[in-house]
Amino acid sequence: MSEYLSRLNPEQRAAVETVDGPLLVLAGAGTGKTRVLTTRFAHILMTRRAFPSQVLAVTFTNKAAKEMRERVAAILGEPAEGLWLGTFHALCARMLRRHAELVGLQSNFTILDTDDQMRLLKQIMSAANIDAKRWTPQVLMATIQRWKDRGLVPSGITAAEDVDFANGRARELYAEYQERLRQVNAVDFGDLLLHVTQILQHHADVLADYHRRFRYILVDEYQDTNTVQYLWLRLLAQRPQGQDQNICCVGDDDQSIYSWRGAEIENILRFEKDFPGATIVRLESNYRSTRPILGAASHLIANNAGRMGKTLRAGRNDADGEQVQVVSLWDSEEEARMVGDRIEQGQRKGHRLSEMAILVRAGFQTRAFEERLITLGVPYRVVGGQKFYERAEIRDAMAYLRVLNQPADDLAFERIVNTPKRGLGDTSIRSMHALARAENKPLVVAAWRMIETGAVRAKPKQALHELLEGFARWRAALPHEGHVVVAATLLDESGYTEMWKQDKSPEAAGRLDNLKELLRALGEFETLAGFLEHVALVMETDEKADADRVSLMTLHAAKGLEFDTVFLPGWEEGLFPHQRALDESGDKGLEEERRLAYVGITRARKHCIISNAANRRIYANWTSQVPSRFLDELPEAHVTRDGGAGNHRNKMAAAPSAFAGQFPLVARKPRVIEAGAWEVAERPARSAGIPVGQRVFHQKFGYGTVIAADDNRLDVEFEHAGRKRVIDTFVEKA
Repeated sequence: MSEYLSRLNPEQRAAVETVDGPLLVLAGAGTGKTRVLTTRFAHILMTRRAFPSQVLAVTFTNKAAKEMRERVAAILGEPAEGLWLGTFHALCARMLRRHAELVGLQSNFTILDTDDQMRLLKQIMSAANIDAKRWTPQVLMATIQRWKDRGLVPSGITAAEDVDFANGRARELYAEYQERLRQVNAVDFGDLLLHVTQILQHHADVLADYHRRFRYILVDEYQDTNTVQYLWLRLLAQRPQGQDQNICCVGDDDQSIYSWRGAEIENILRFEKDFPGATIVRLESNYRSTRPILGAASHLIANNAGRMGKTLRAGRNDADGEQVQVVSLWDSEEEARMVGDRIEQGQRKGHRLSEMAILVRAGFQTRAFEERLITLGVPYRVVGGQKFYERAEIRDAMAYLRVLNQPADDLAFERIVNTPKRGLGDTSIRSMHALARAENKPLVVAAWRMIETGAVRAKPKQALHELLEGFARWRAALPHEGHVVVAATLLDESGYTEMWKQDKSPEAAGRLDNLKELLRALGEFETLAGFLEHVALVMETDEKADADRVSLMTLHAAKGLEFDTVFLPGWEEGLFPHQRALDESGDKGLEEERRLAYVGITRARKHCIISNAANRRIYANWTSQVPSRFLDELPEAHVTRDGGAGNHRNKMAAAPSAFAGQFPLVARKPRVIEAGAWEVAERPARSAGIPVGQRVFHQKFGYGTVIAADDNRLDVEFEHAGRKRVIDTFVEKA
């Protein structure tokens, strides 16, 4: 027994050995959360406090459940059999099959996937004579899922909790959906938790049986639980008076970043209220990061009011390291170059690419870094998502552009001829193909011929005619309006952007953002043909599954991961913290954005480089950017800043002229080209190059003389700071 306990620090050991009664383990980033949870599980079994079947252990992912099972078996020295260990959904599916008849189901019920759910909802909406174009089934499915995440059955939805869907019929459709599921003996994933929670609430004998069965409950990532998960856990853990409430929840209130998918940070904050007399153990010894990284992260997150409070400290023997670097740049293109250059420098020093990561706040930001890494020949992978040009909405838009450039591109035309829906069925598409083959003509010509001969019905005929006439009109506009304006007009007038505007699914906003970013990329090329050729070459980039590659992902996808070197670009107001989070959730949104920043910083083991740009091309528009308020919340003791006044939001807000002194042209409004619903702005001009031999002044390093110049980078011999490499916009001619 002492062997597995001896590997723990005092905080971890306290969390393992405090076995009886409610326990909350506040586990900071990199403090050994998984070790504590698995060791506690094994400790309960080793000390014979319970049999394996008397412990309920809940995780969020199958991967975490598998890892816990393997670690427990390793400590026990034998396979752990008979465990109630798994994800919320897996455990509830197991419970529901035992009690299915209590909610009108049979034990062999089917669990529907998303496609099956969508088909069933479409049938229900059709039977109710609801226009699926105006009120999409995707929105209804998302609404029903939100209700289930909150533990609401149709009869429990009040008028205040109803939504404006199909003139107030969402609750009615939800009830019909649930009834149809019962008729076909099926459930969706939301039902697994909802049904079991309902059973436990309304059948005291079943709840009492589980109270007798489970002597100990272990919960991982408690800060990420939603309302129905919280209700399920509370029912199982809150025993009648006189019975032990042996629940241990492990989590980190500072890493609660998933409110957009239903997570409630209040669940962990009110643990002591739910379980009076609960013990709180804080794990604060971080074994991942250096002292400067931990100091910066702790100082930043201390600005949040909604937290229980803890301070990370270095647990490594080699915890002294370089300070967190904050780099301010002229624009987002220089930011991508800076990141690419530093990755190459690290590679030359022997650092593995797989130990470097670029973590962005919004998905559209990945494109600039993908382009730069491809240019440099640096292998990369996009984690938790597709590469930019492989995303469905980008492939669709690219197909439109390919037809615009080359009408005979049959593969592209086939992809978009019925996207968005134009009423063309499979029969019409097959007829179009047959006619094209018979006459040895492109599909576009065959489509015109079908319109002329009346081979398609009236409504799809009109839609197809509008599409083909549109391509002729857009193609004719290319010489005098330019390819960026025409592309923006095409996406609007074809109905493609409107299709995503009407889609109320959580992904729709991001897809629109990506379309705007595509226009921004298009503006970097002189011709449409040049852009299409560039993308074709990008798509052919060779990838080997086992290659050493840089990781590129969003901050949300990075939780739970760690790297030697982490780049955190785009720390500007409106981008990070994201304006949508501030608009929708106010102070709560700001605190979650700050937790996201904390998560980003604590992914780094050795090197953390944060950057912001004075100008950023967000989608198709160049805008002057205000540095993120989070930059001001980083402690000077643990941070080095390159770029002077550009880093400090309060200085810019109080005295814009000081910022303009560093970037004289930042206030100049870029020329905007109107293009339908889009705006495409030119890149802001920058100051002329500074020649070798020029005497300059830098706000941090003082006076010096330029001794070498490479593009926008200057080697300057400063009088007091010695030789430094700086960006030319950060110095003034003296």
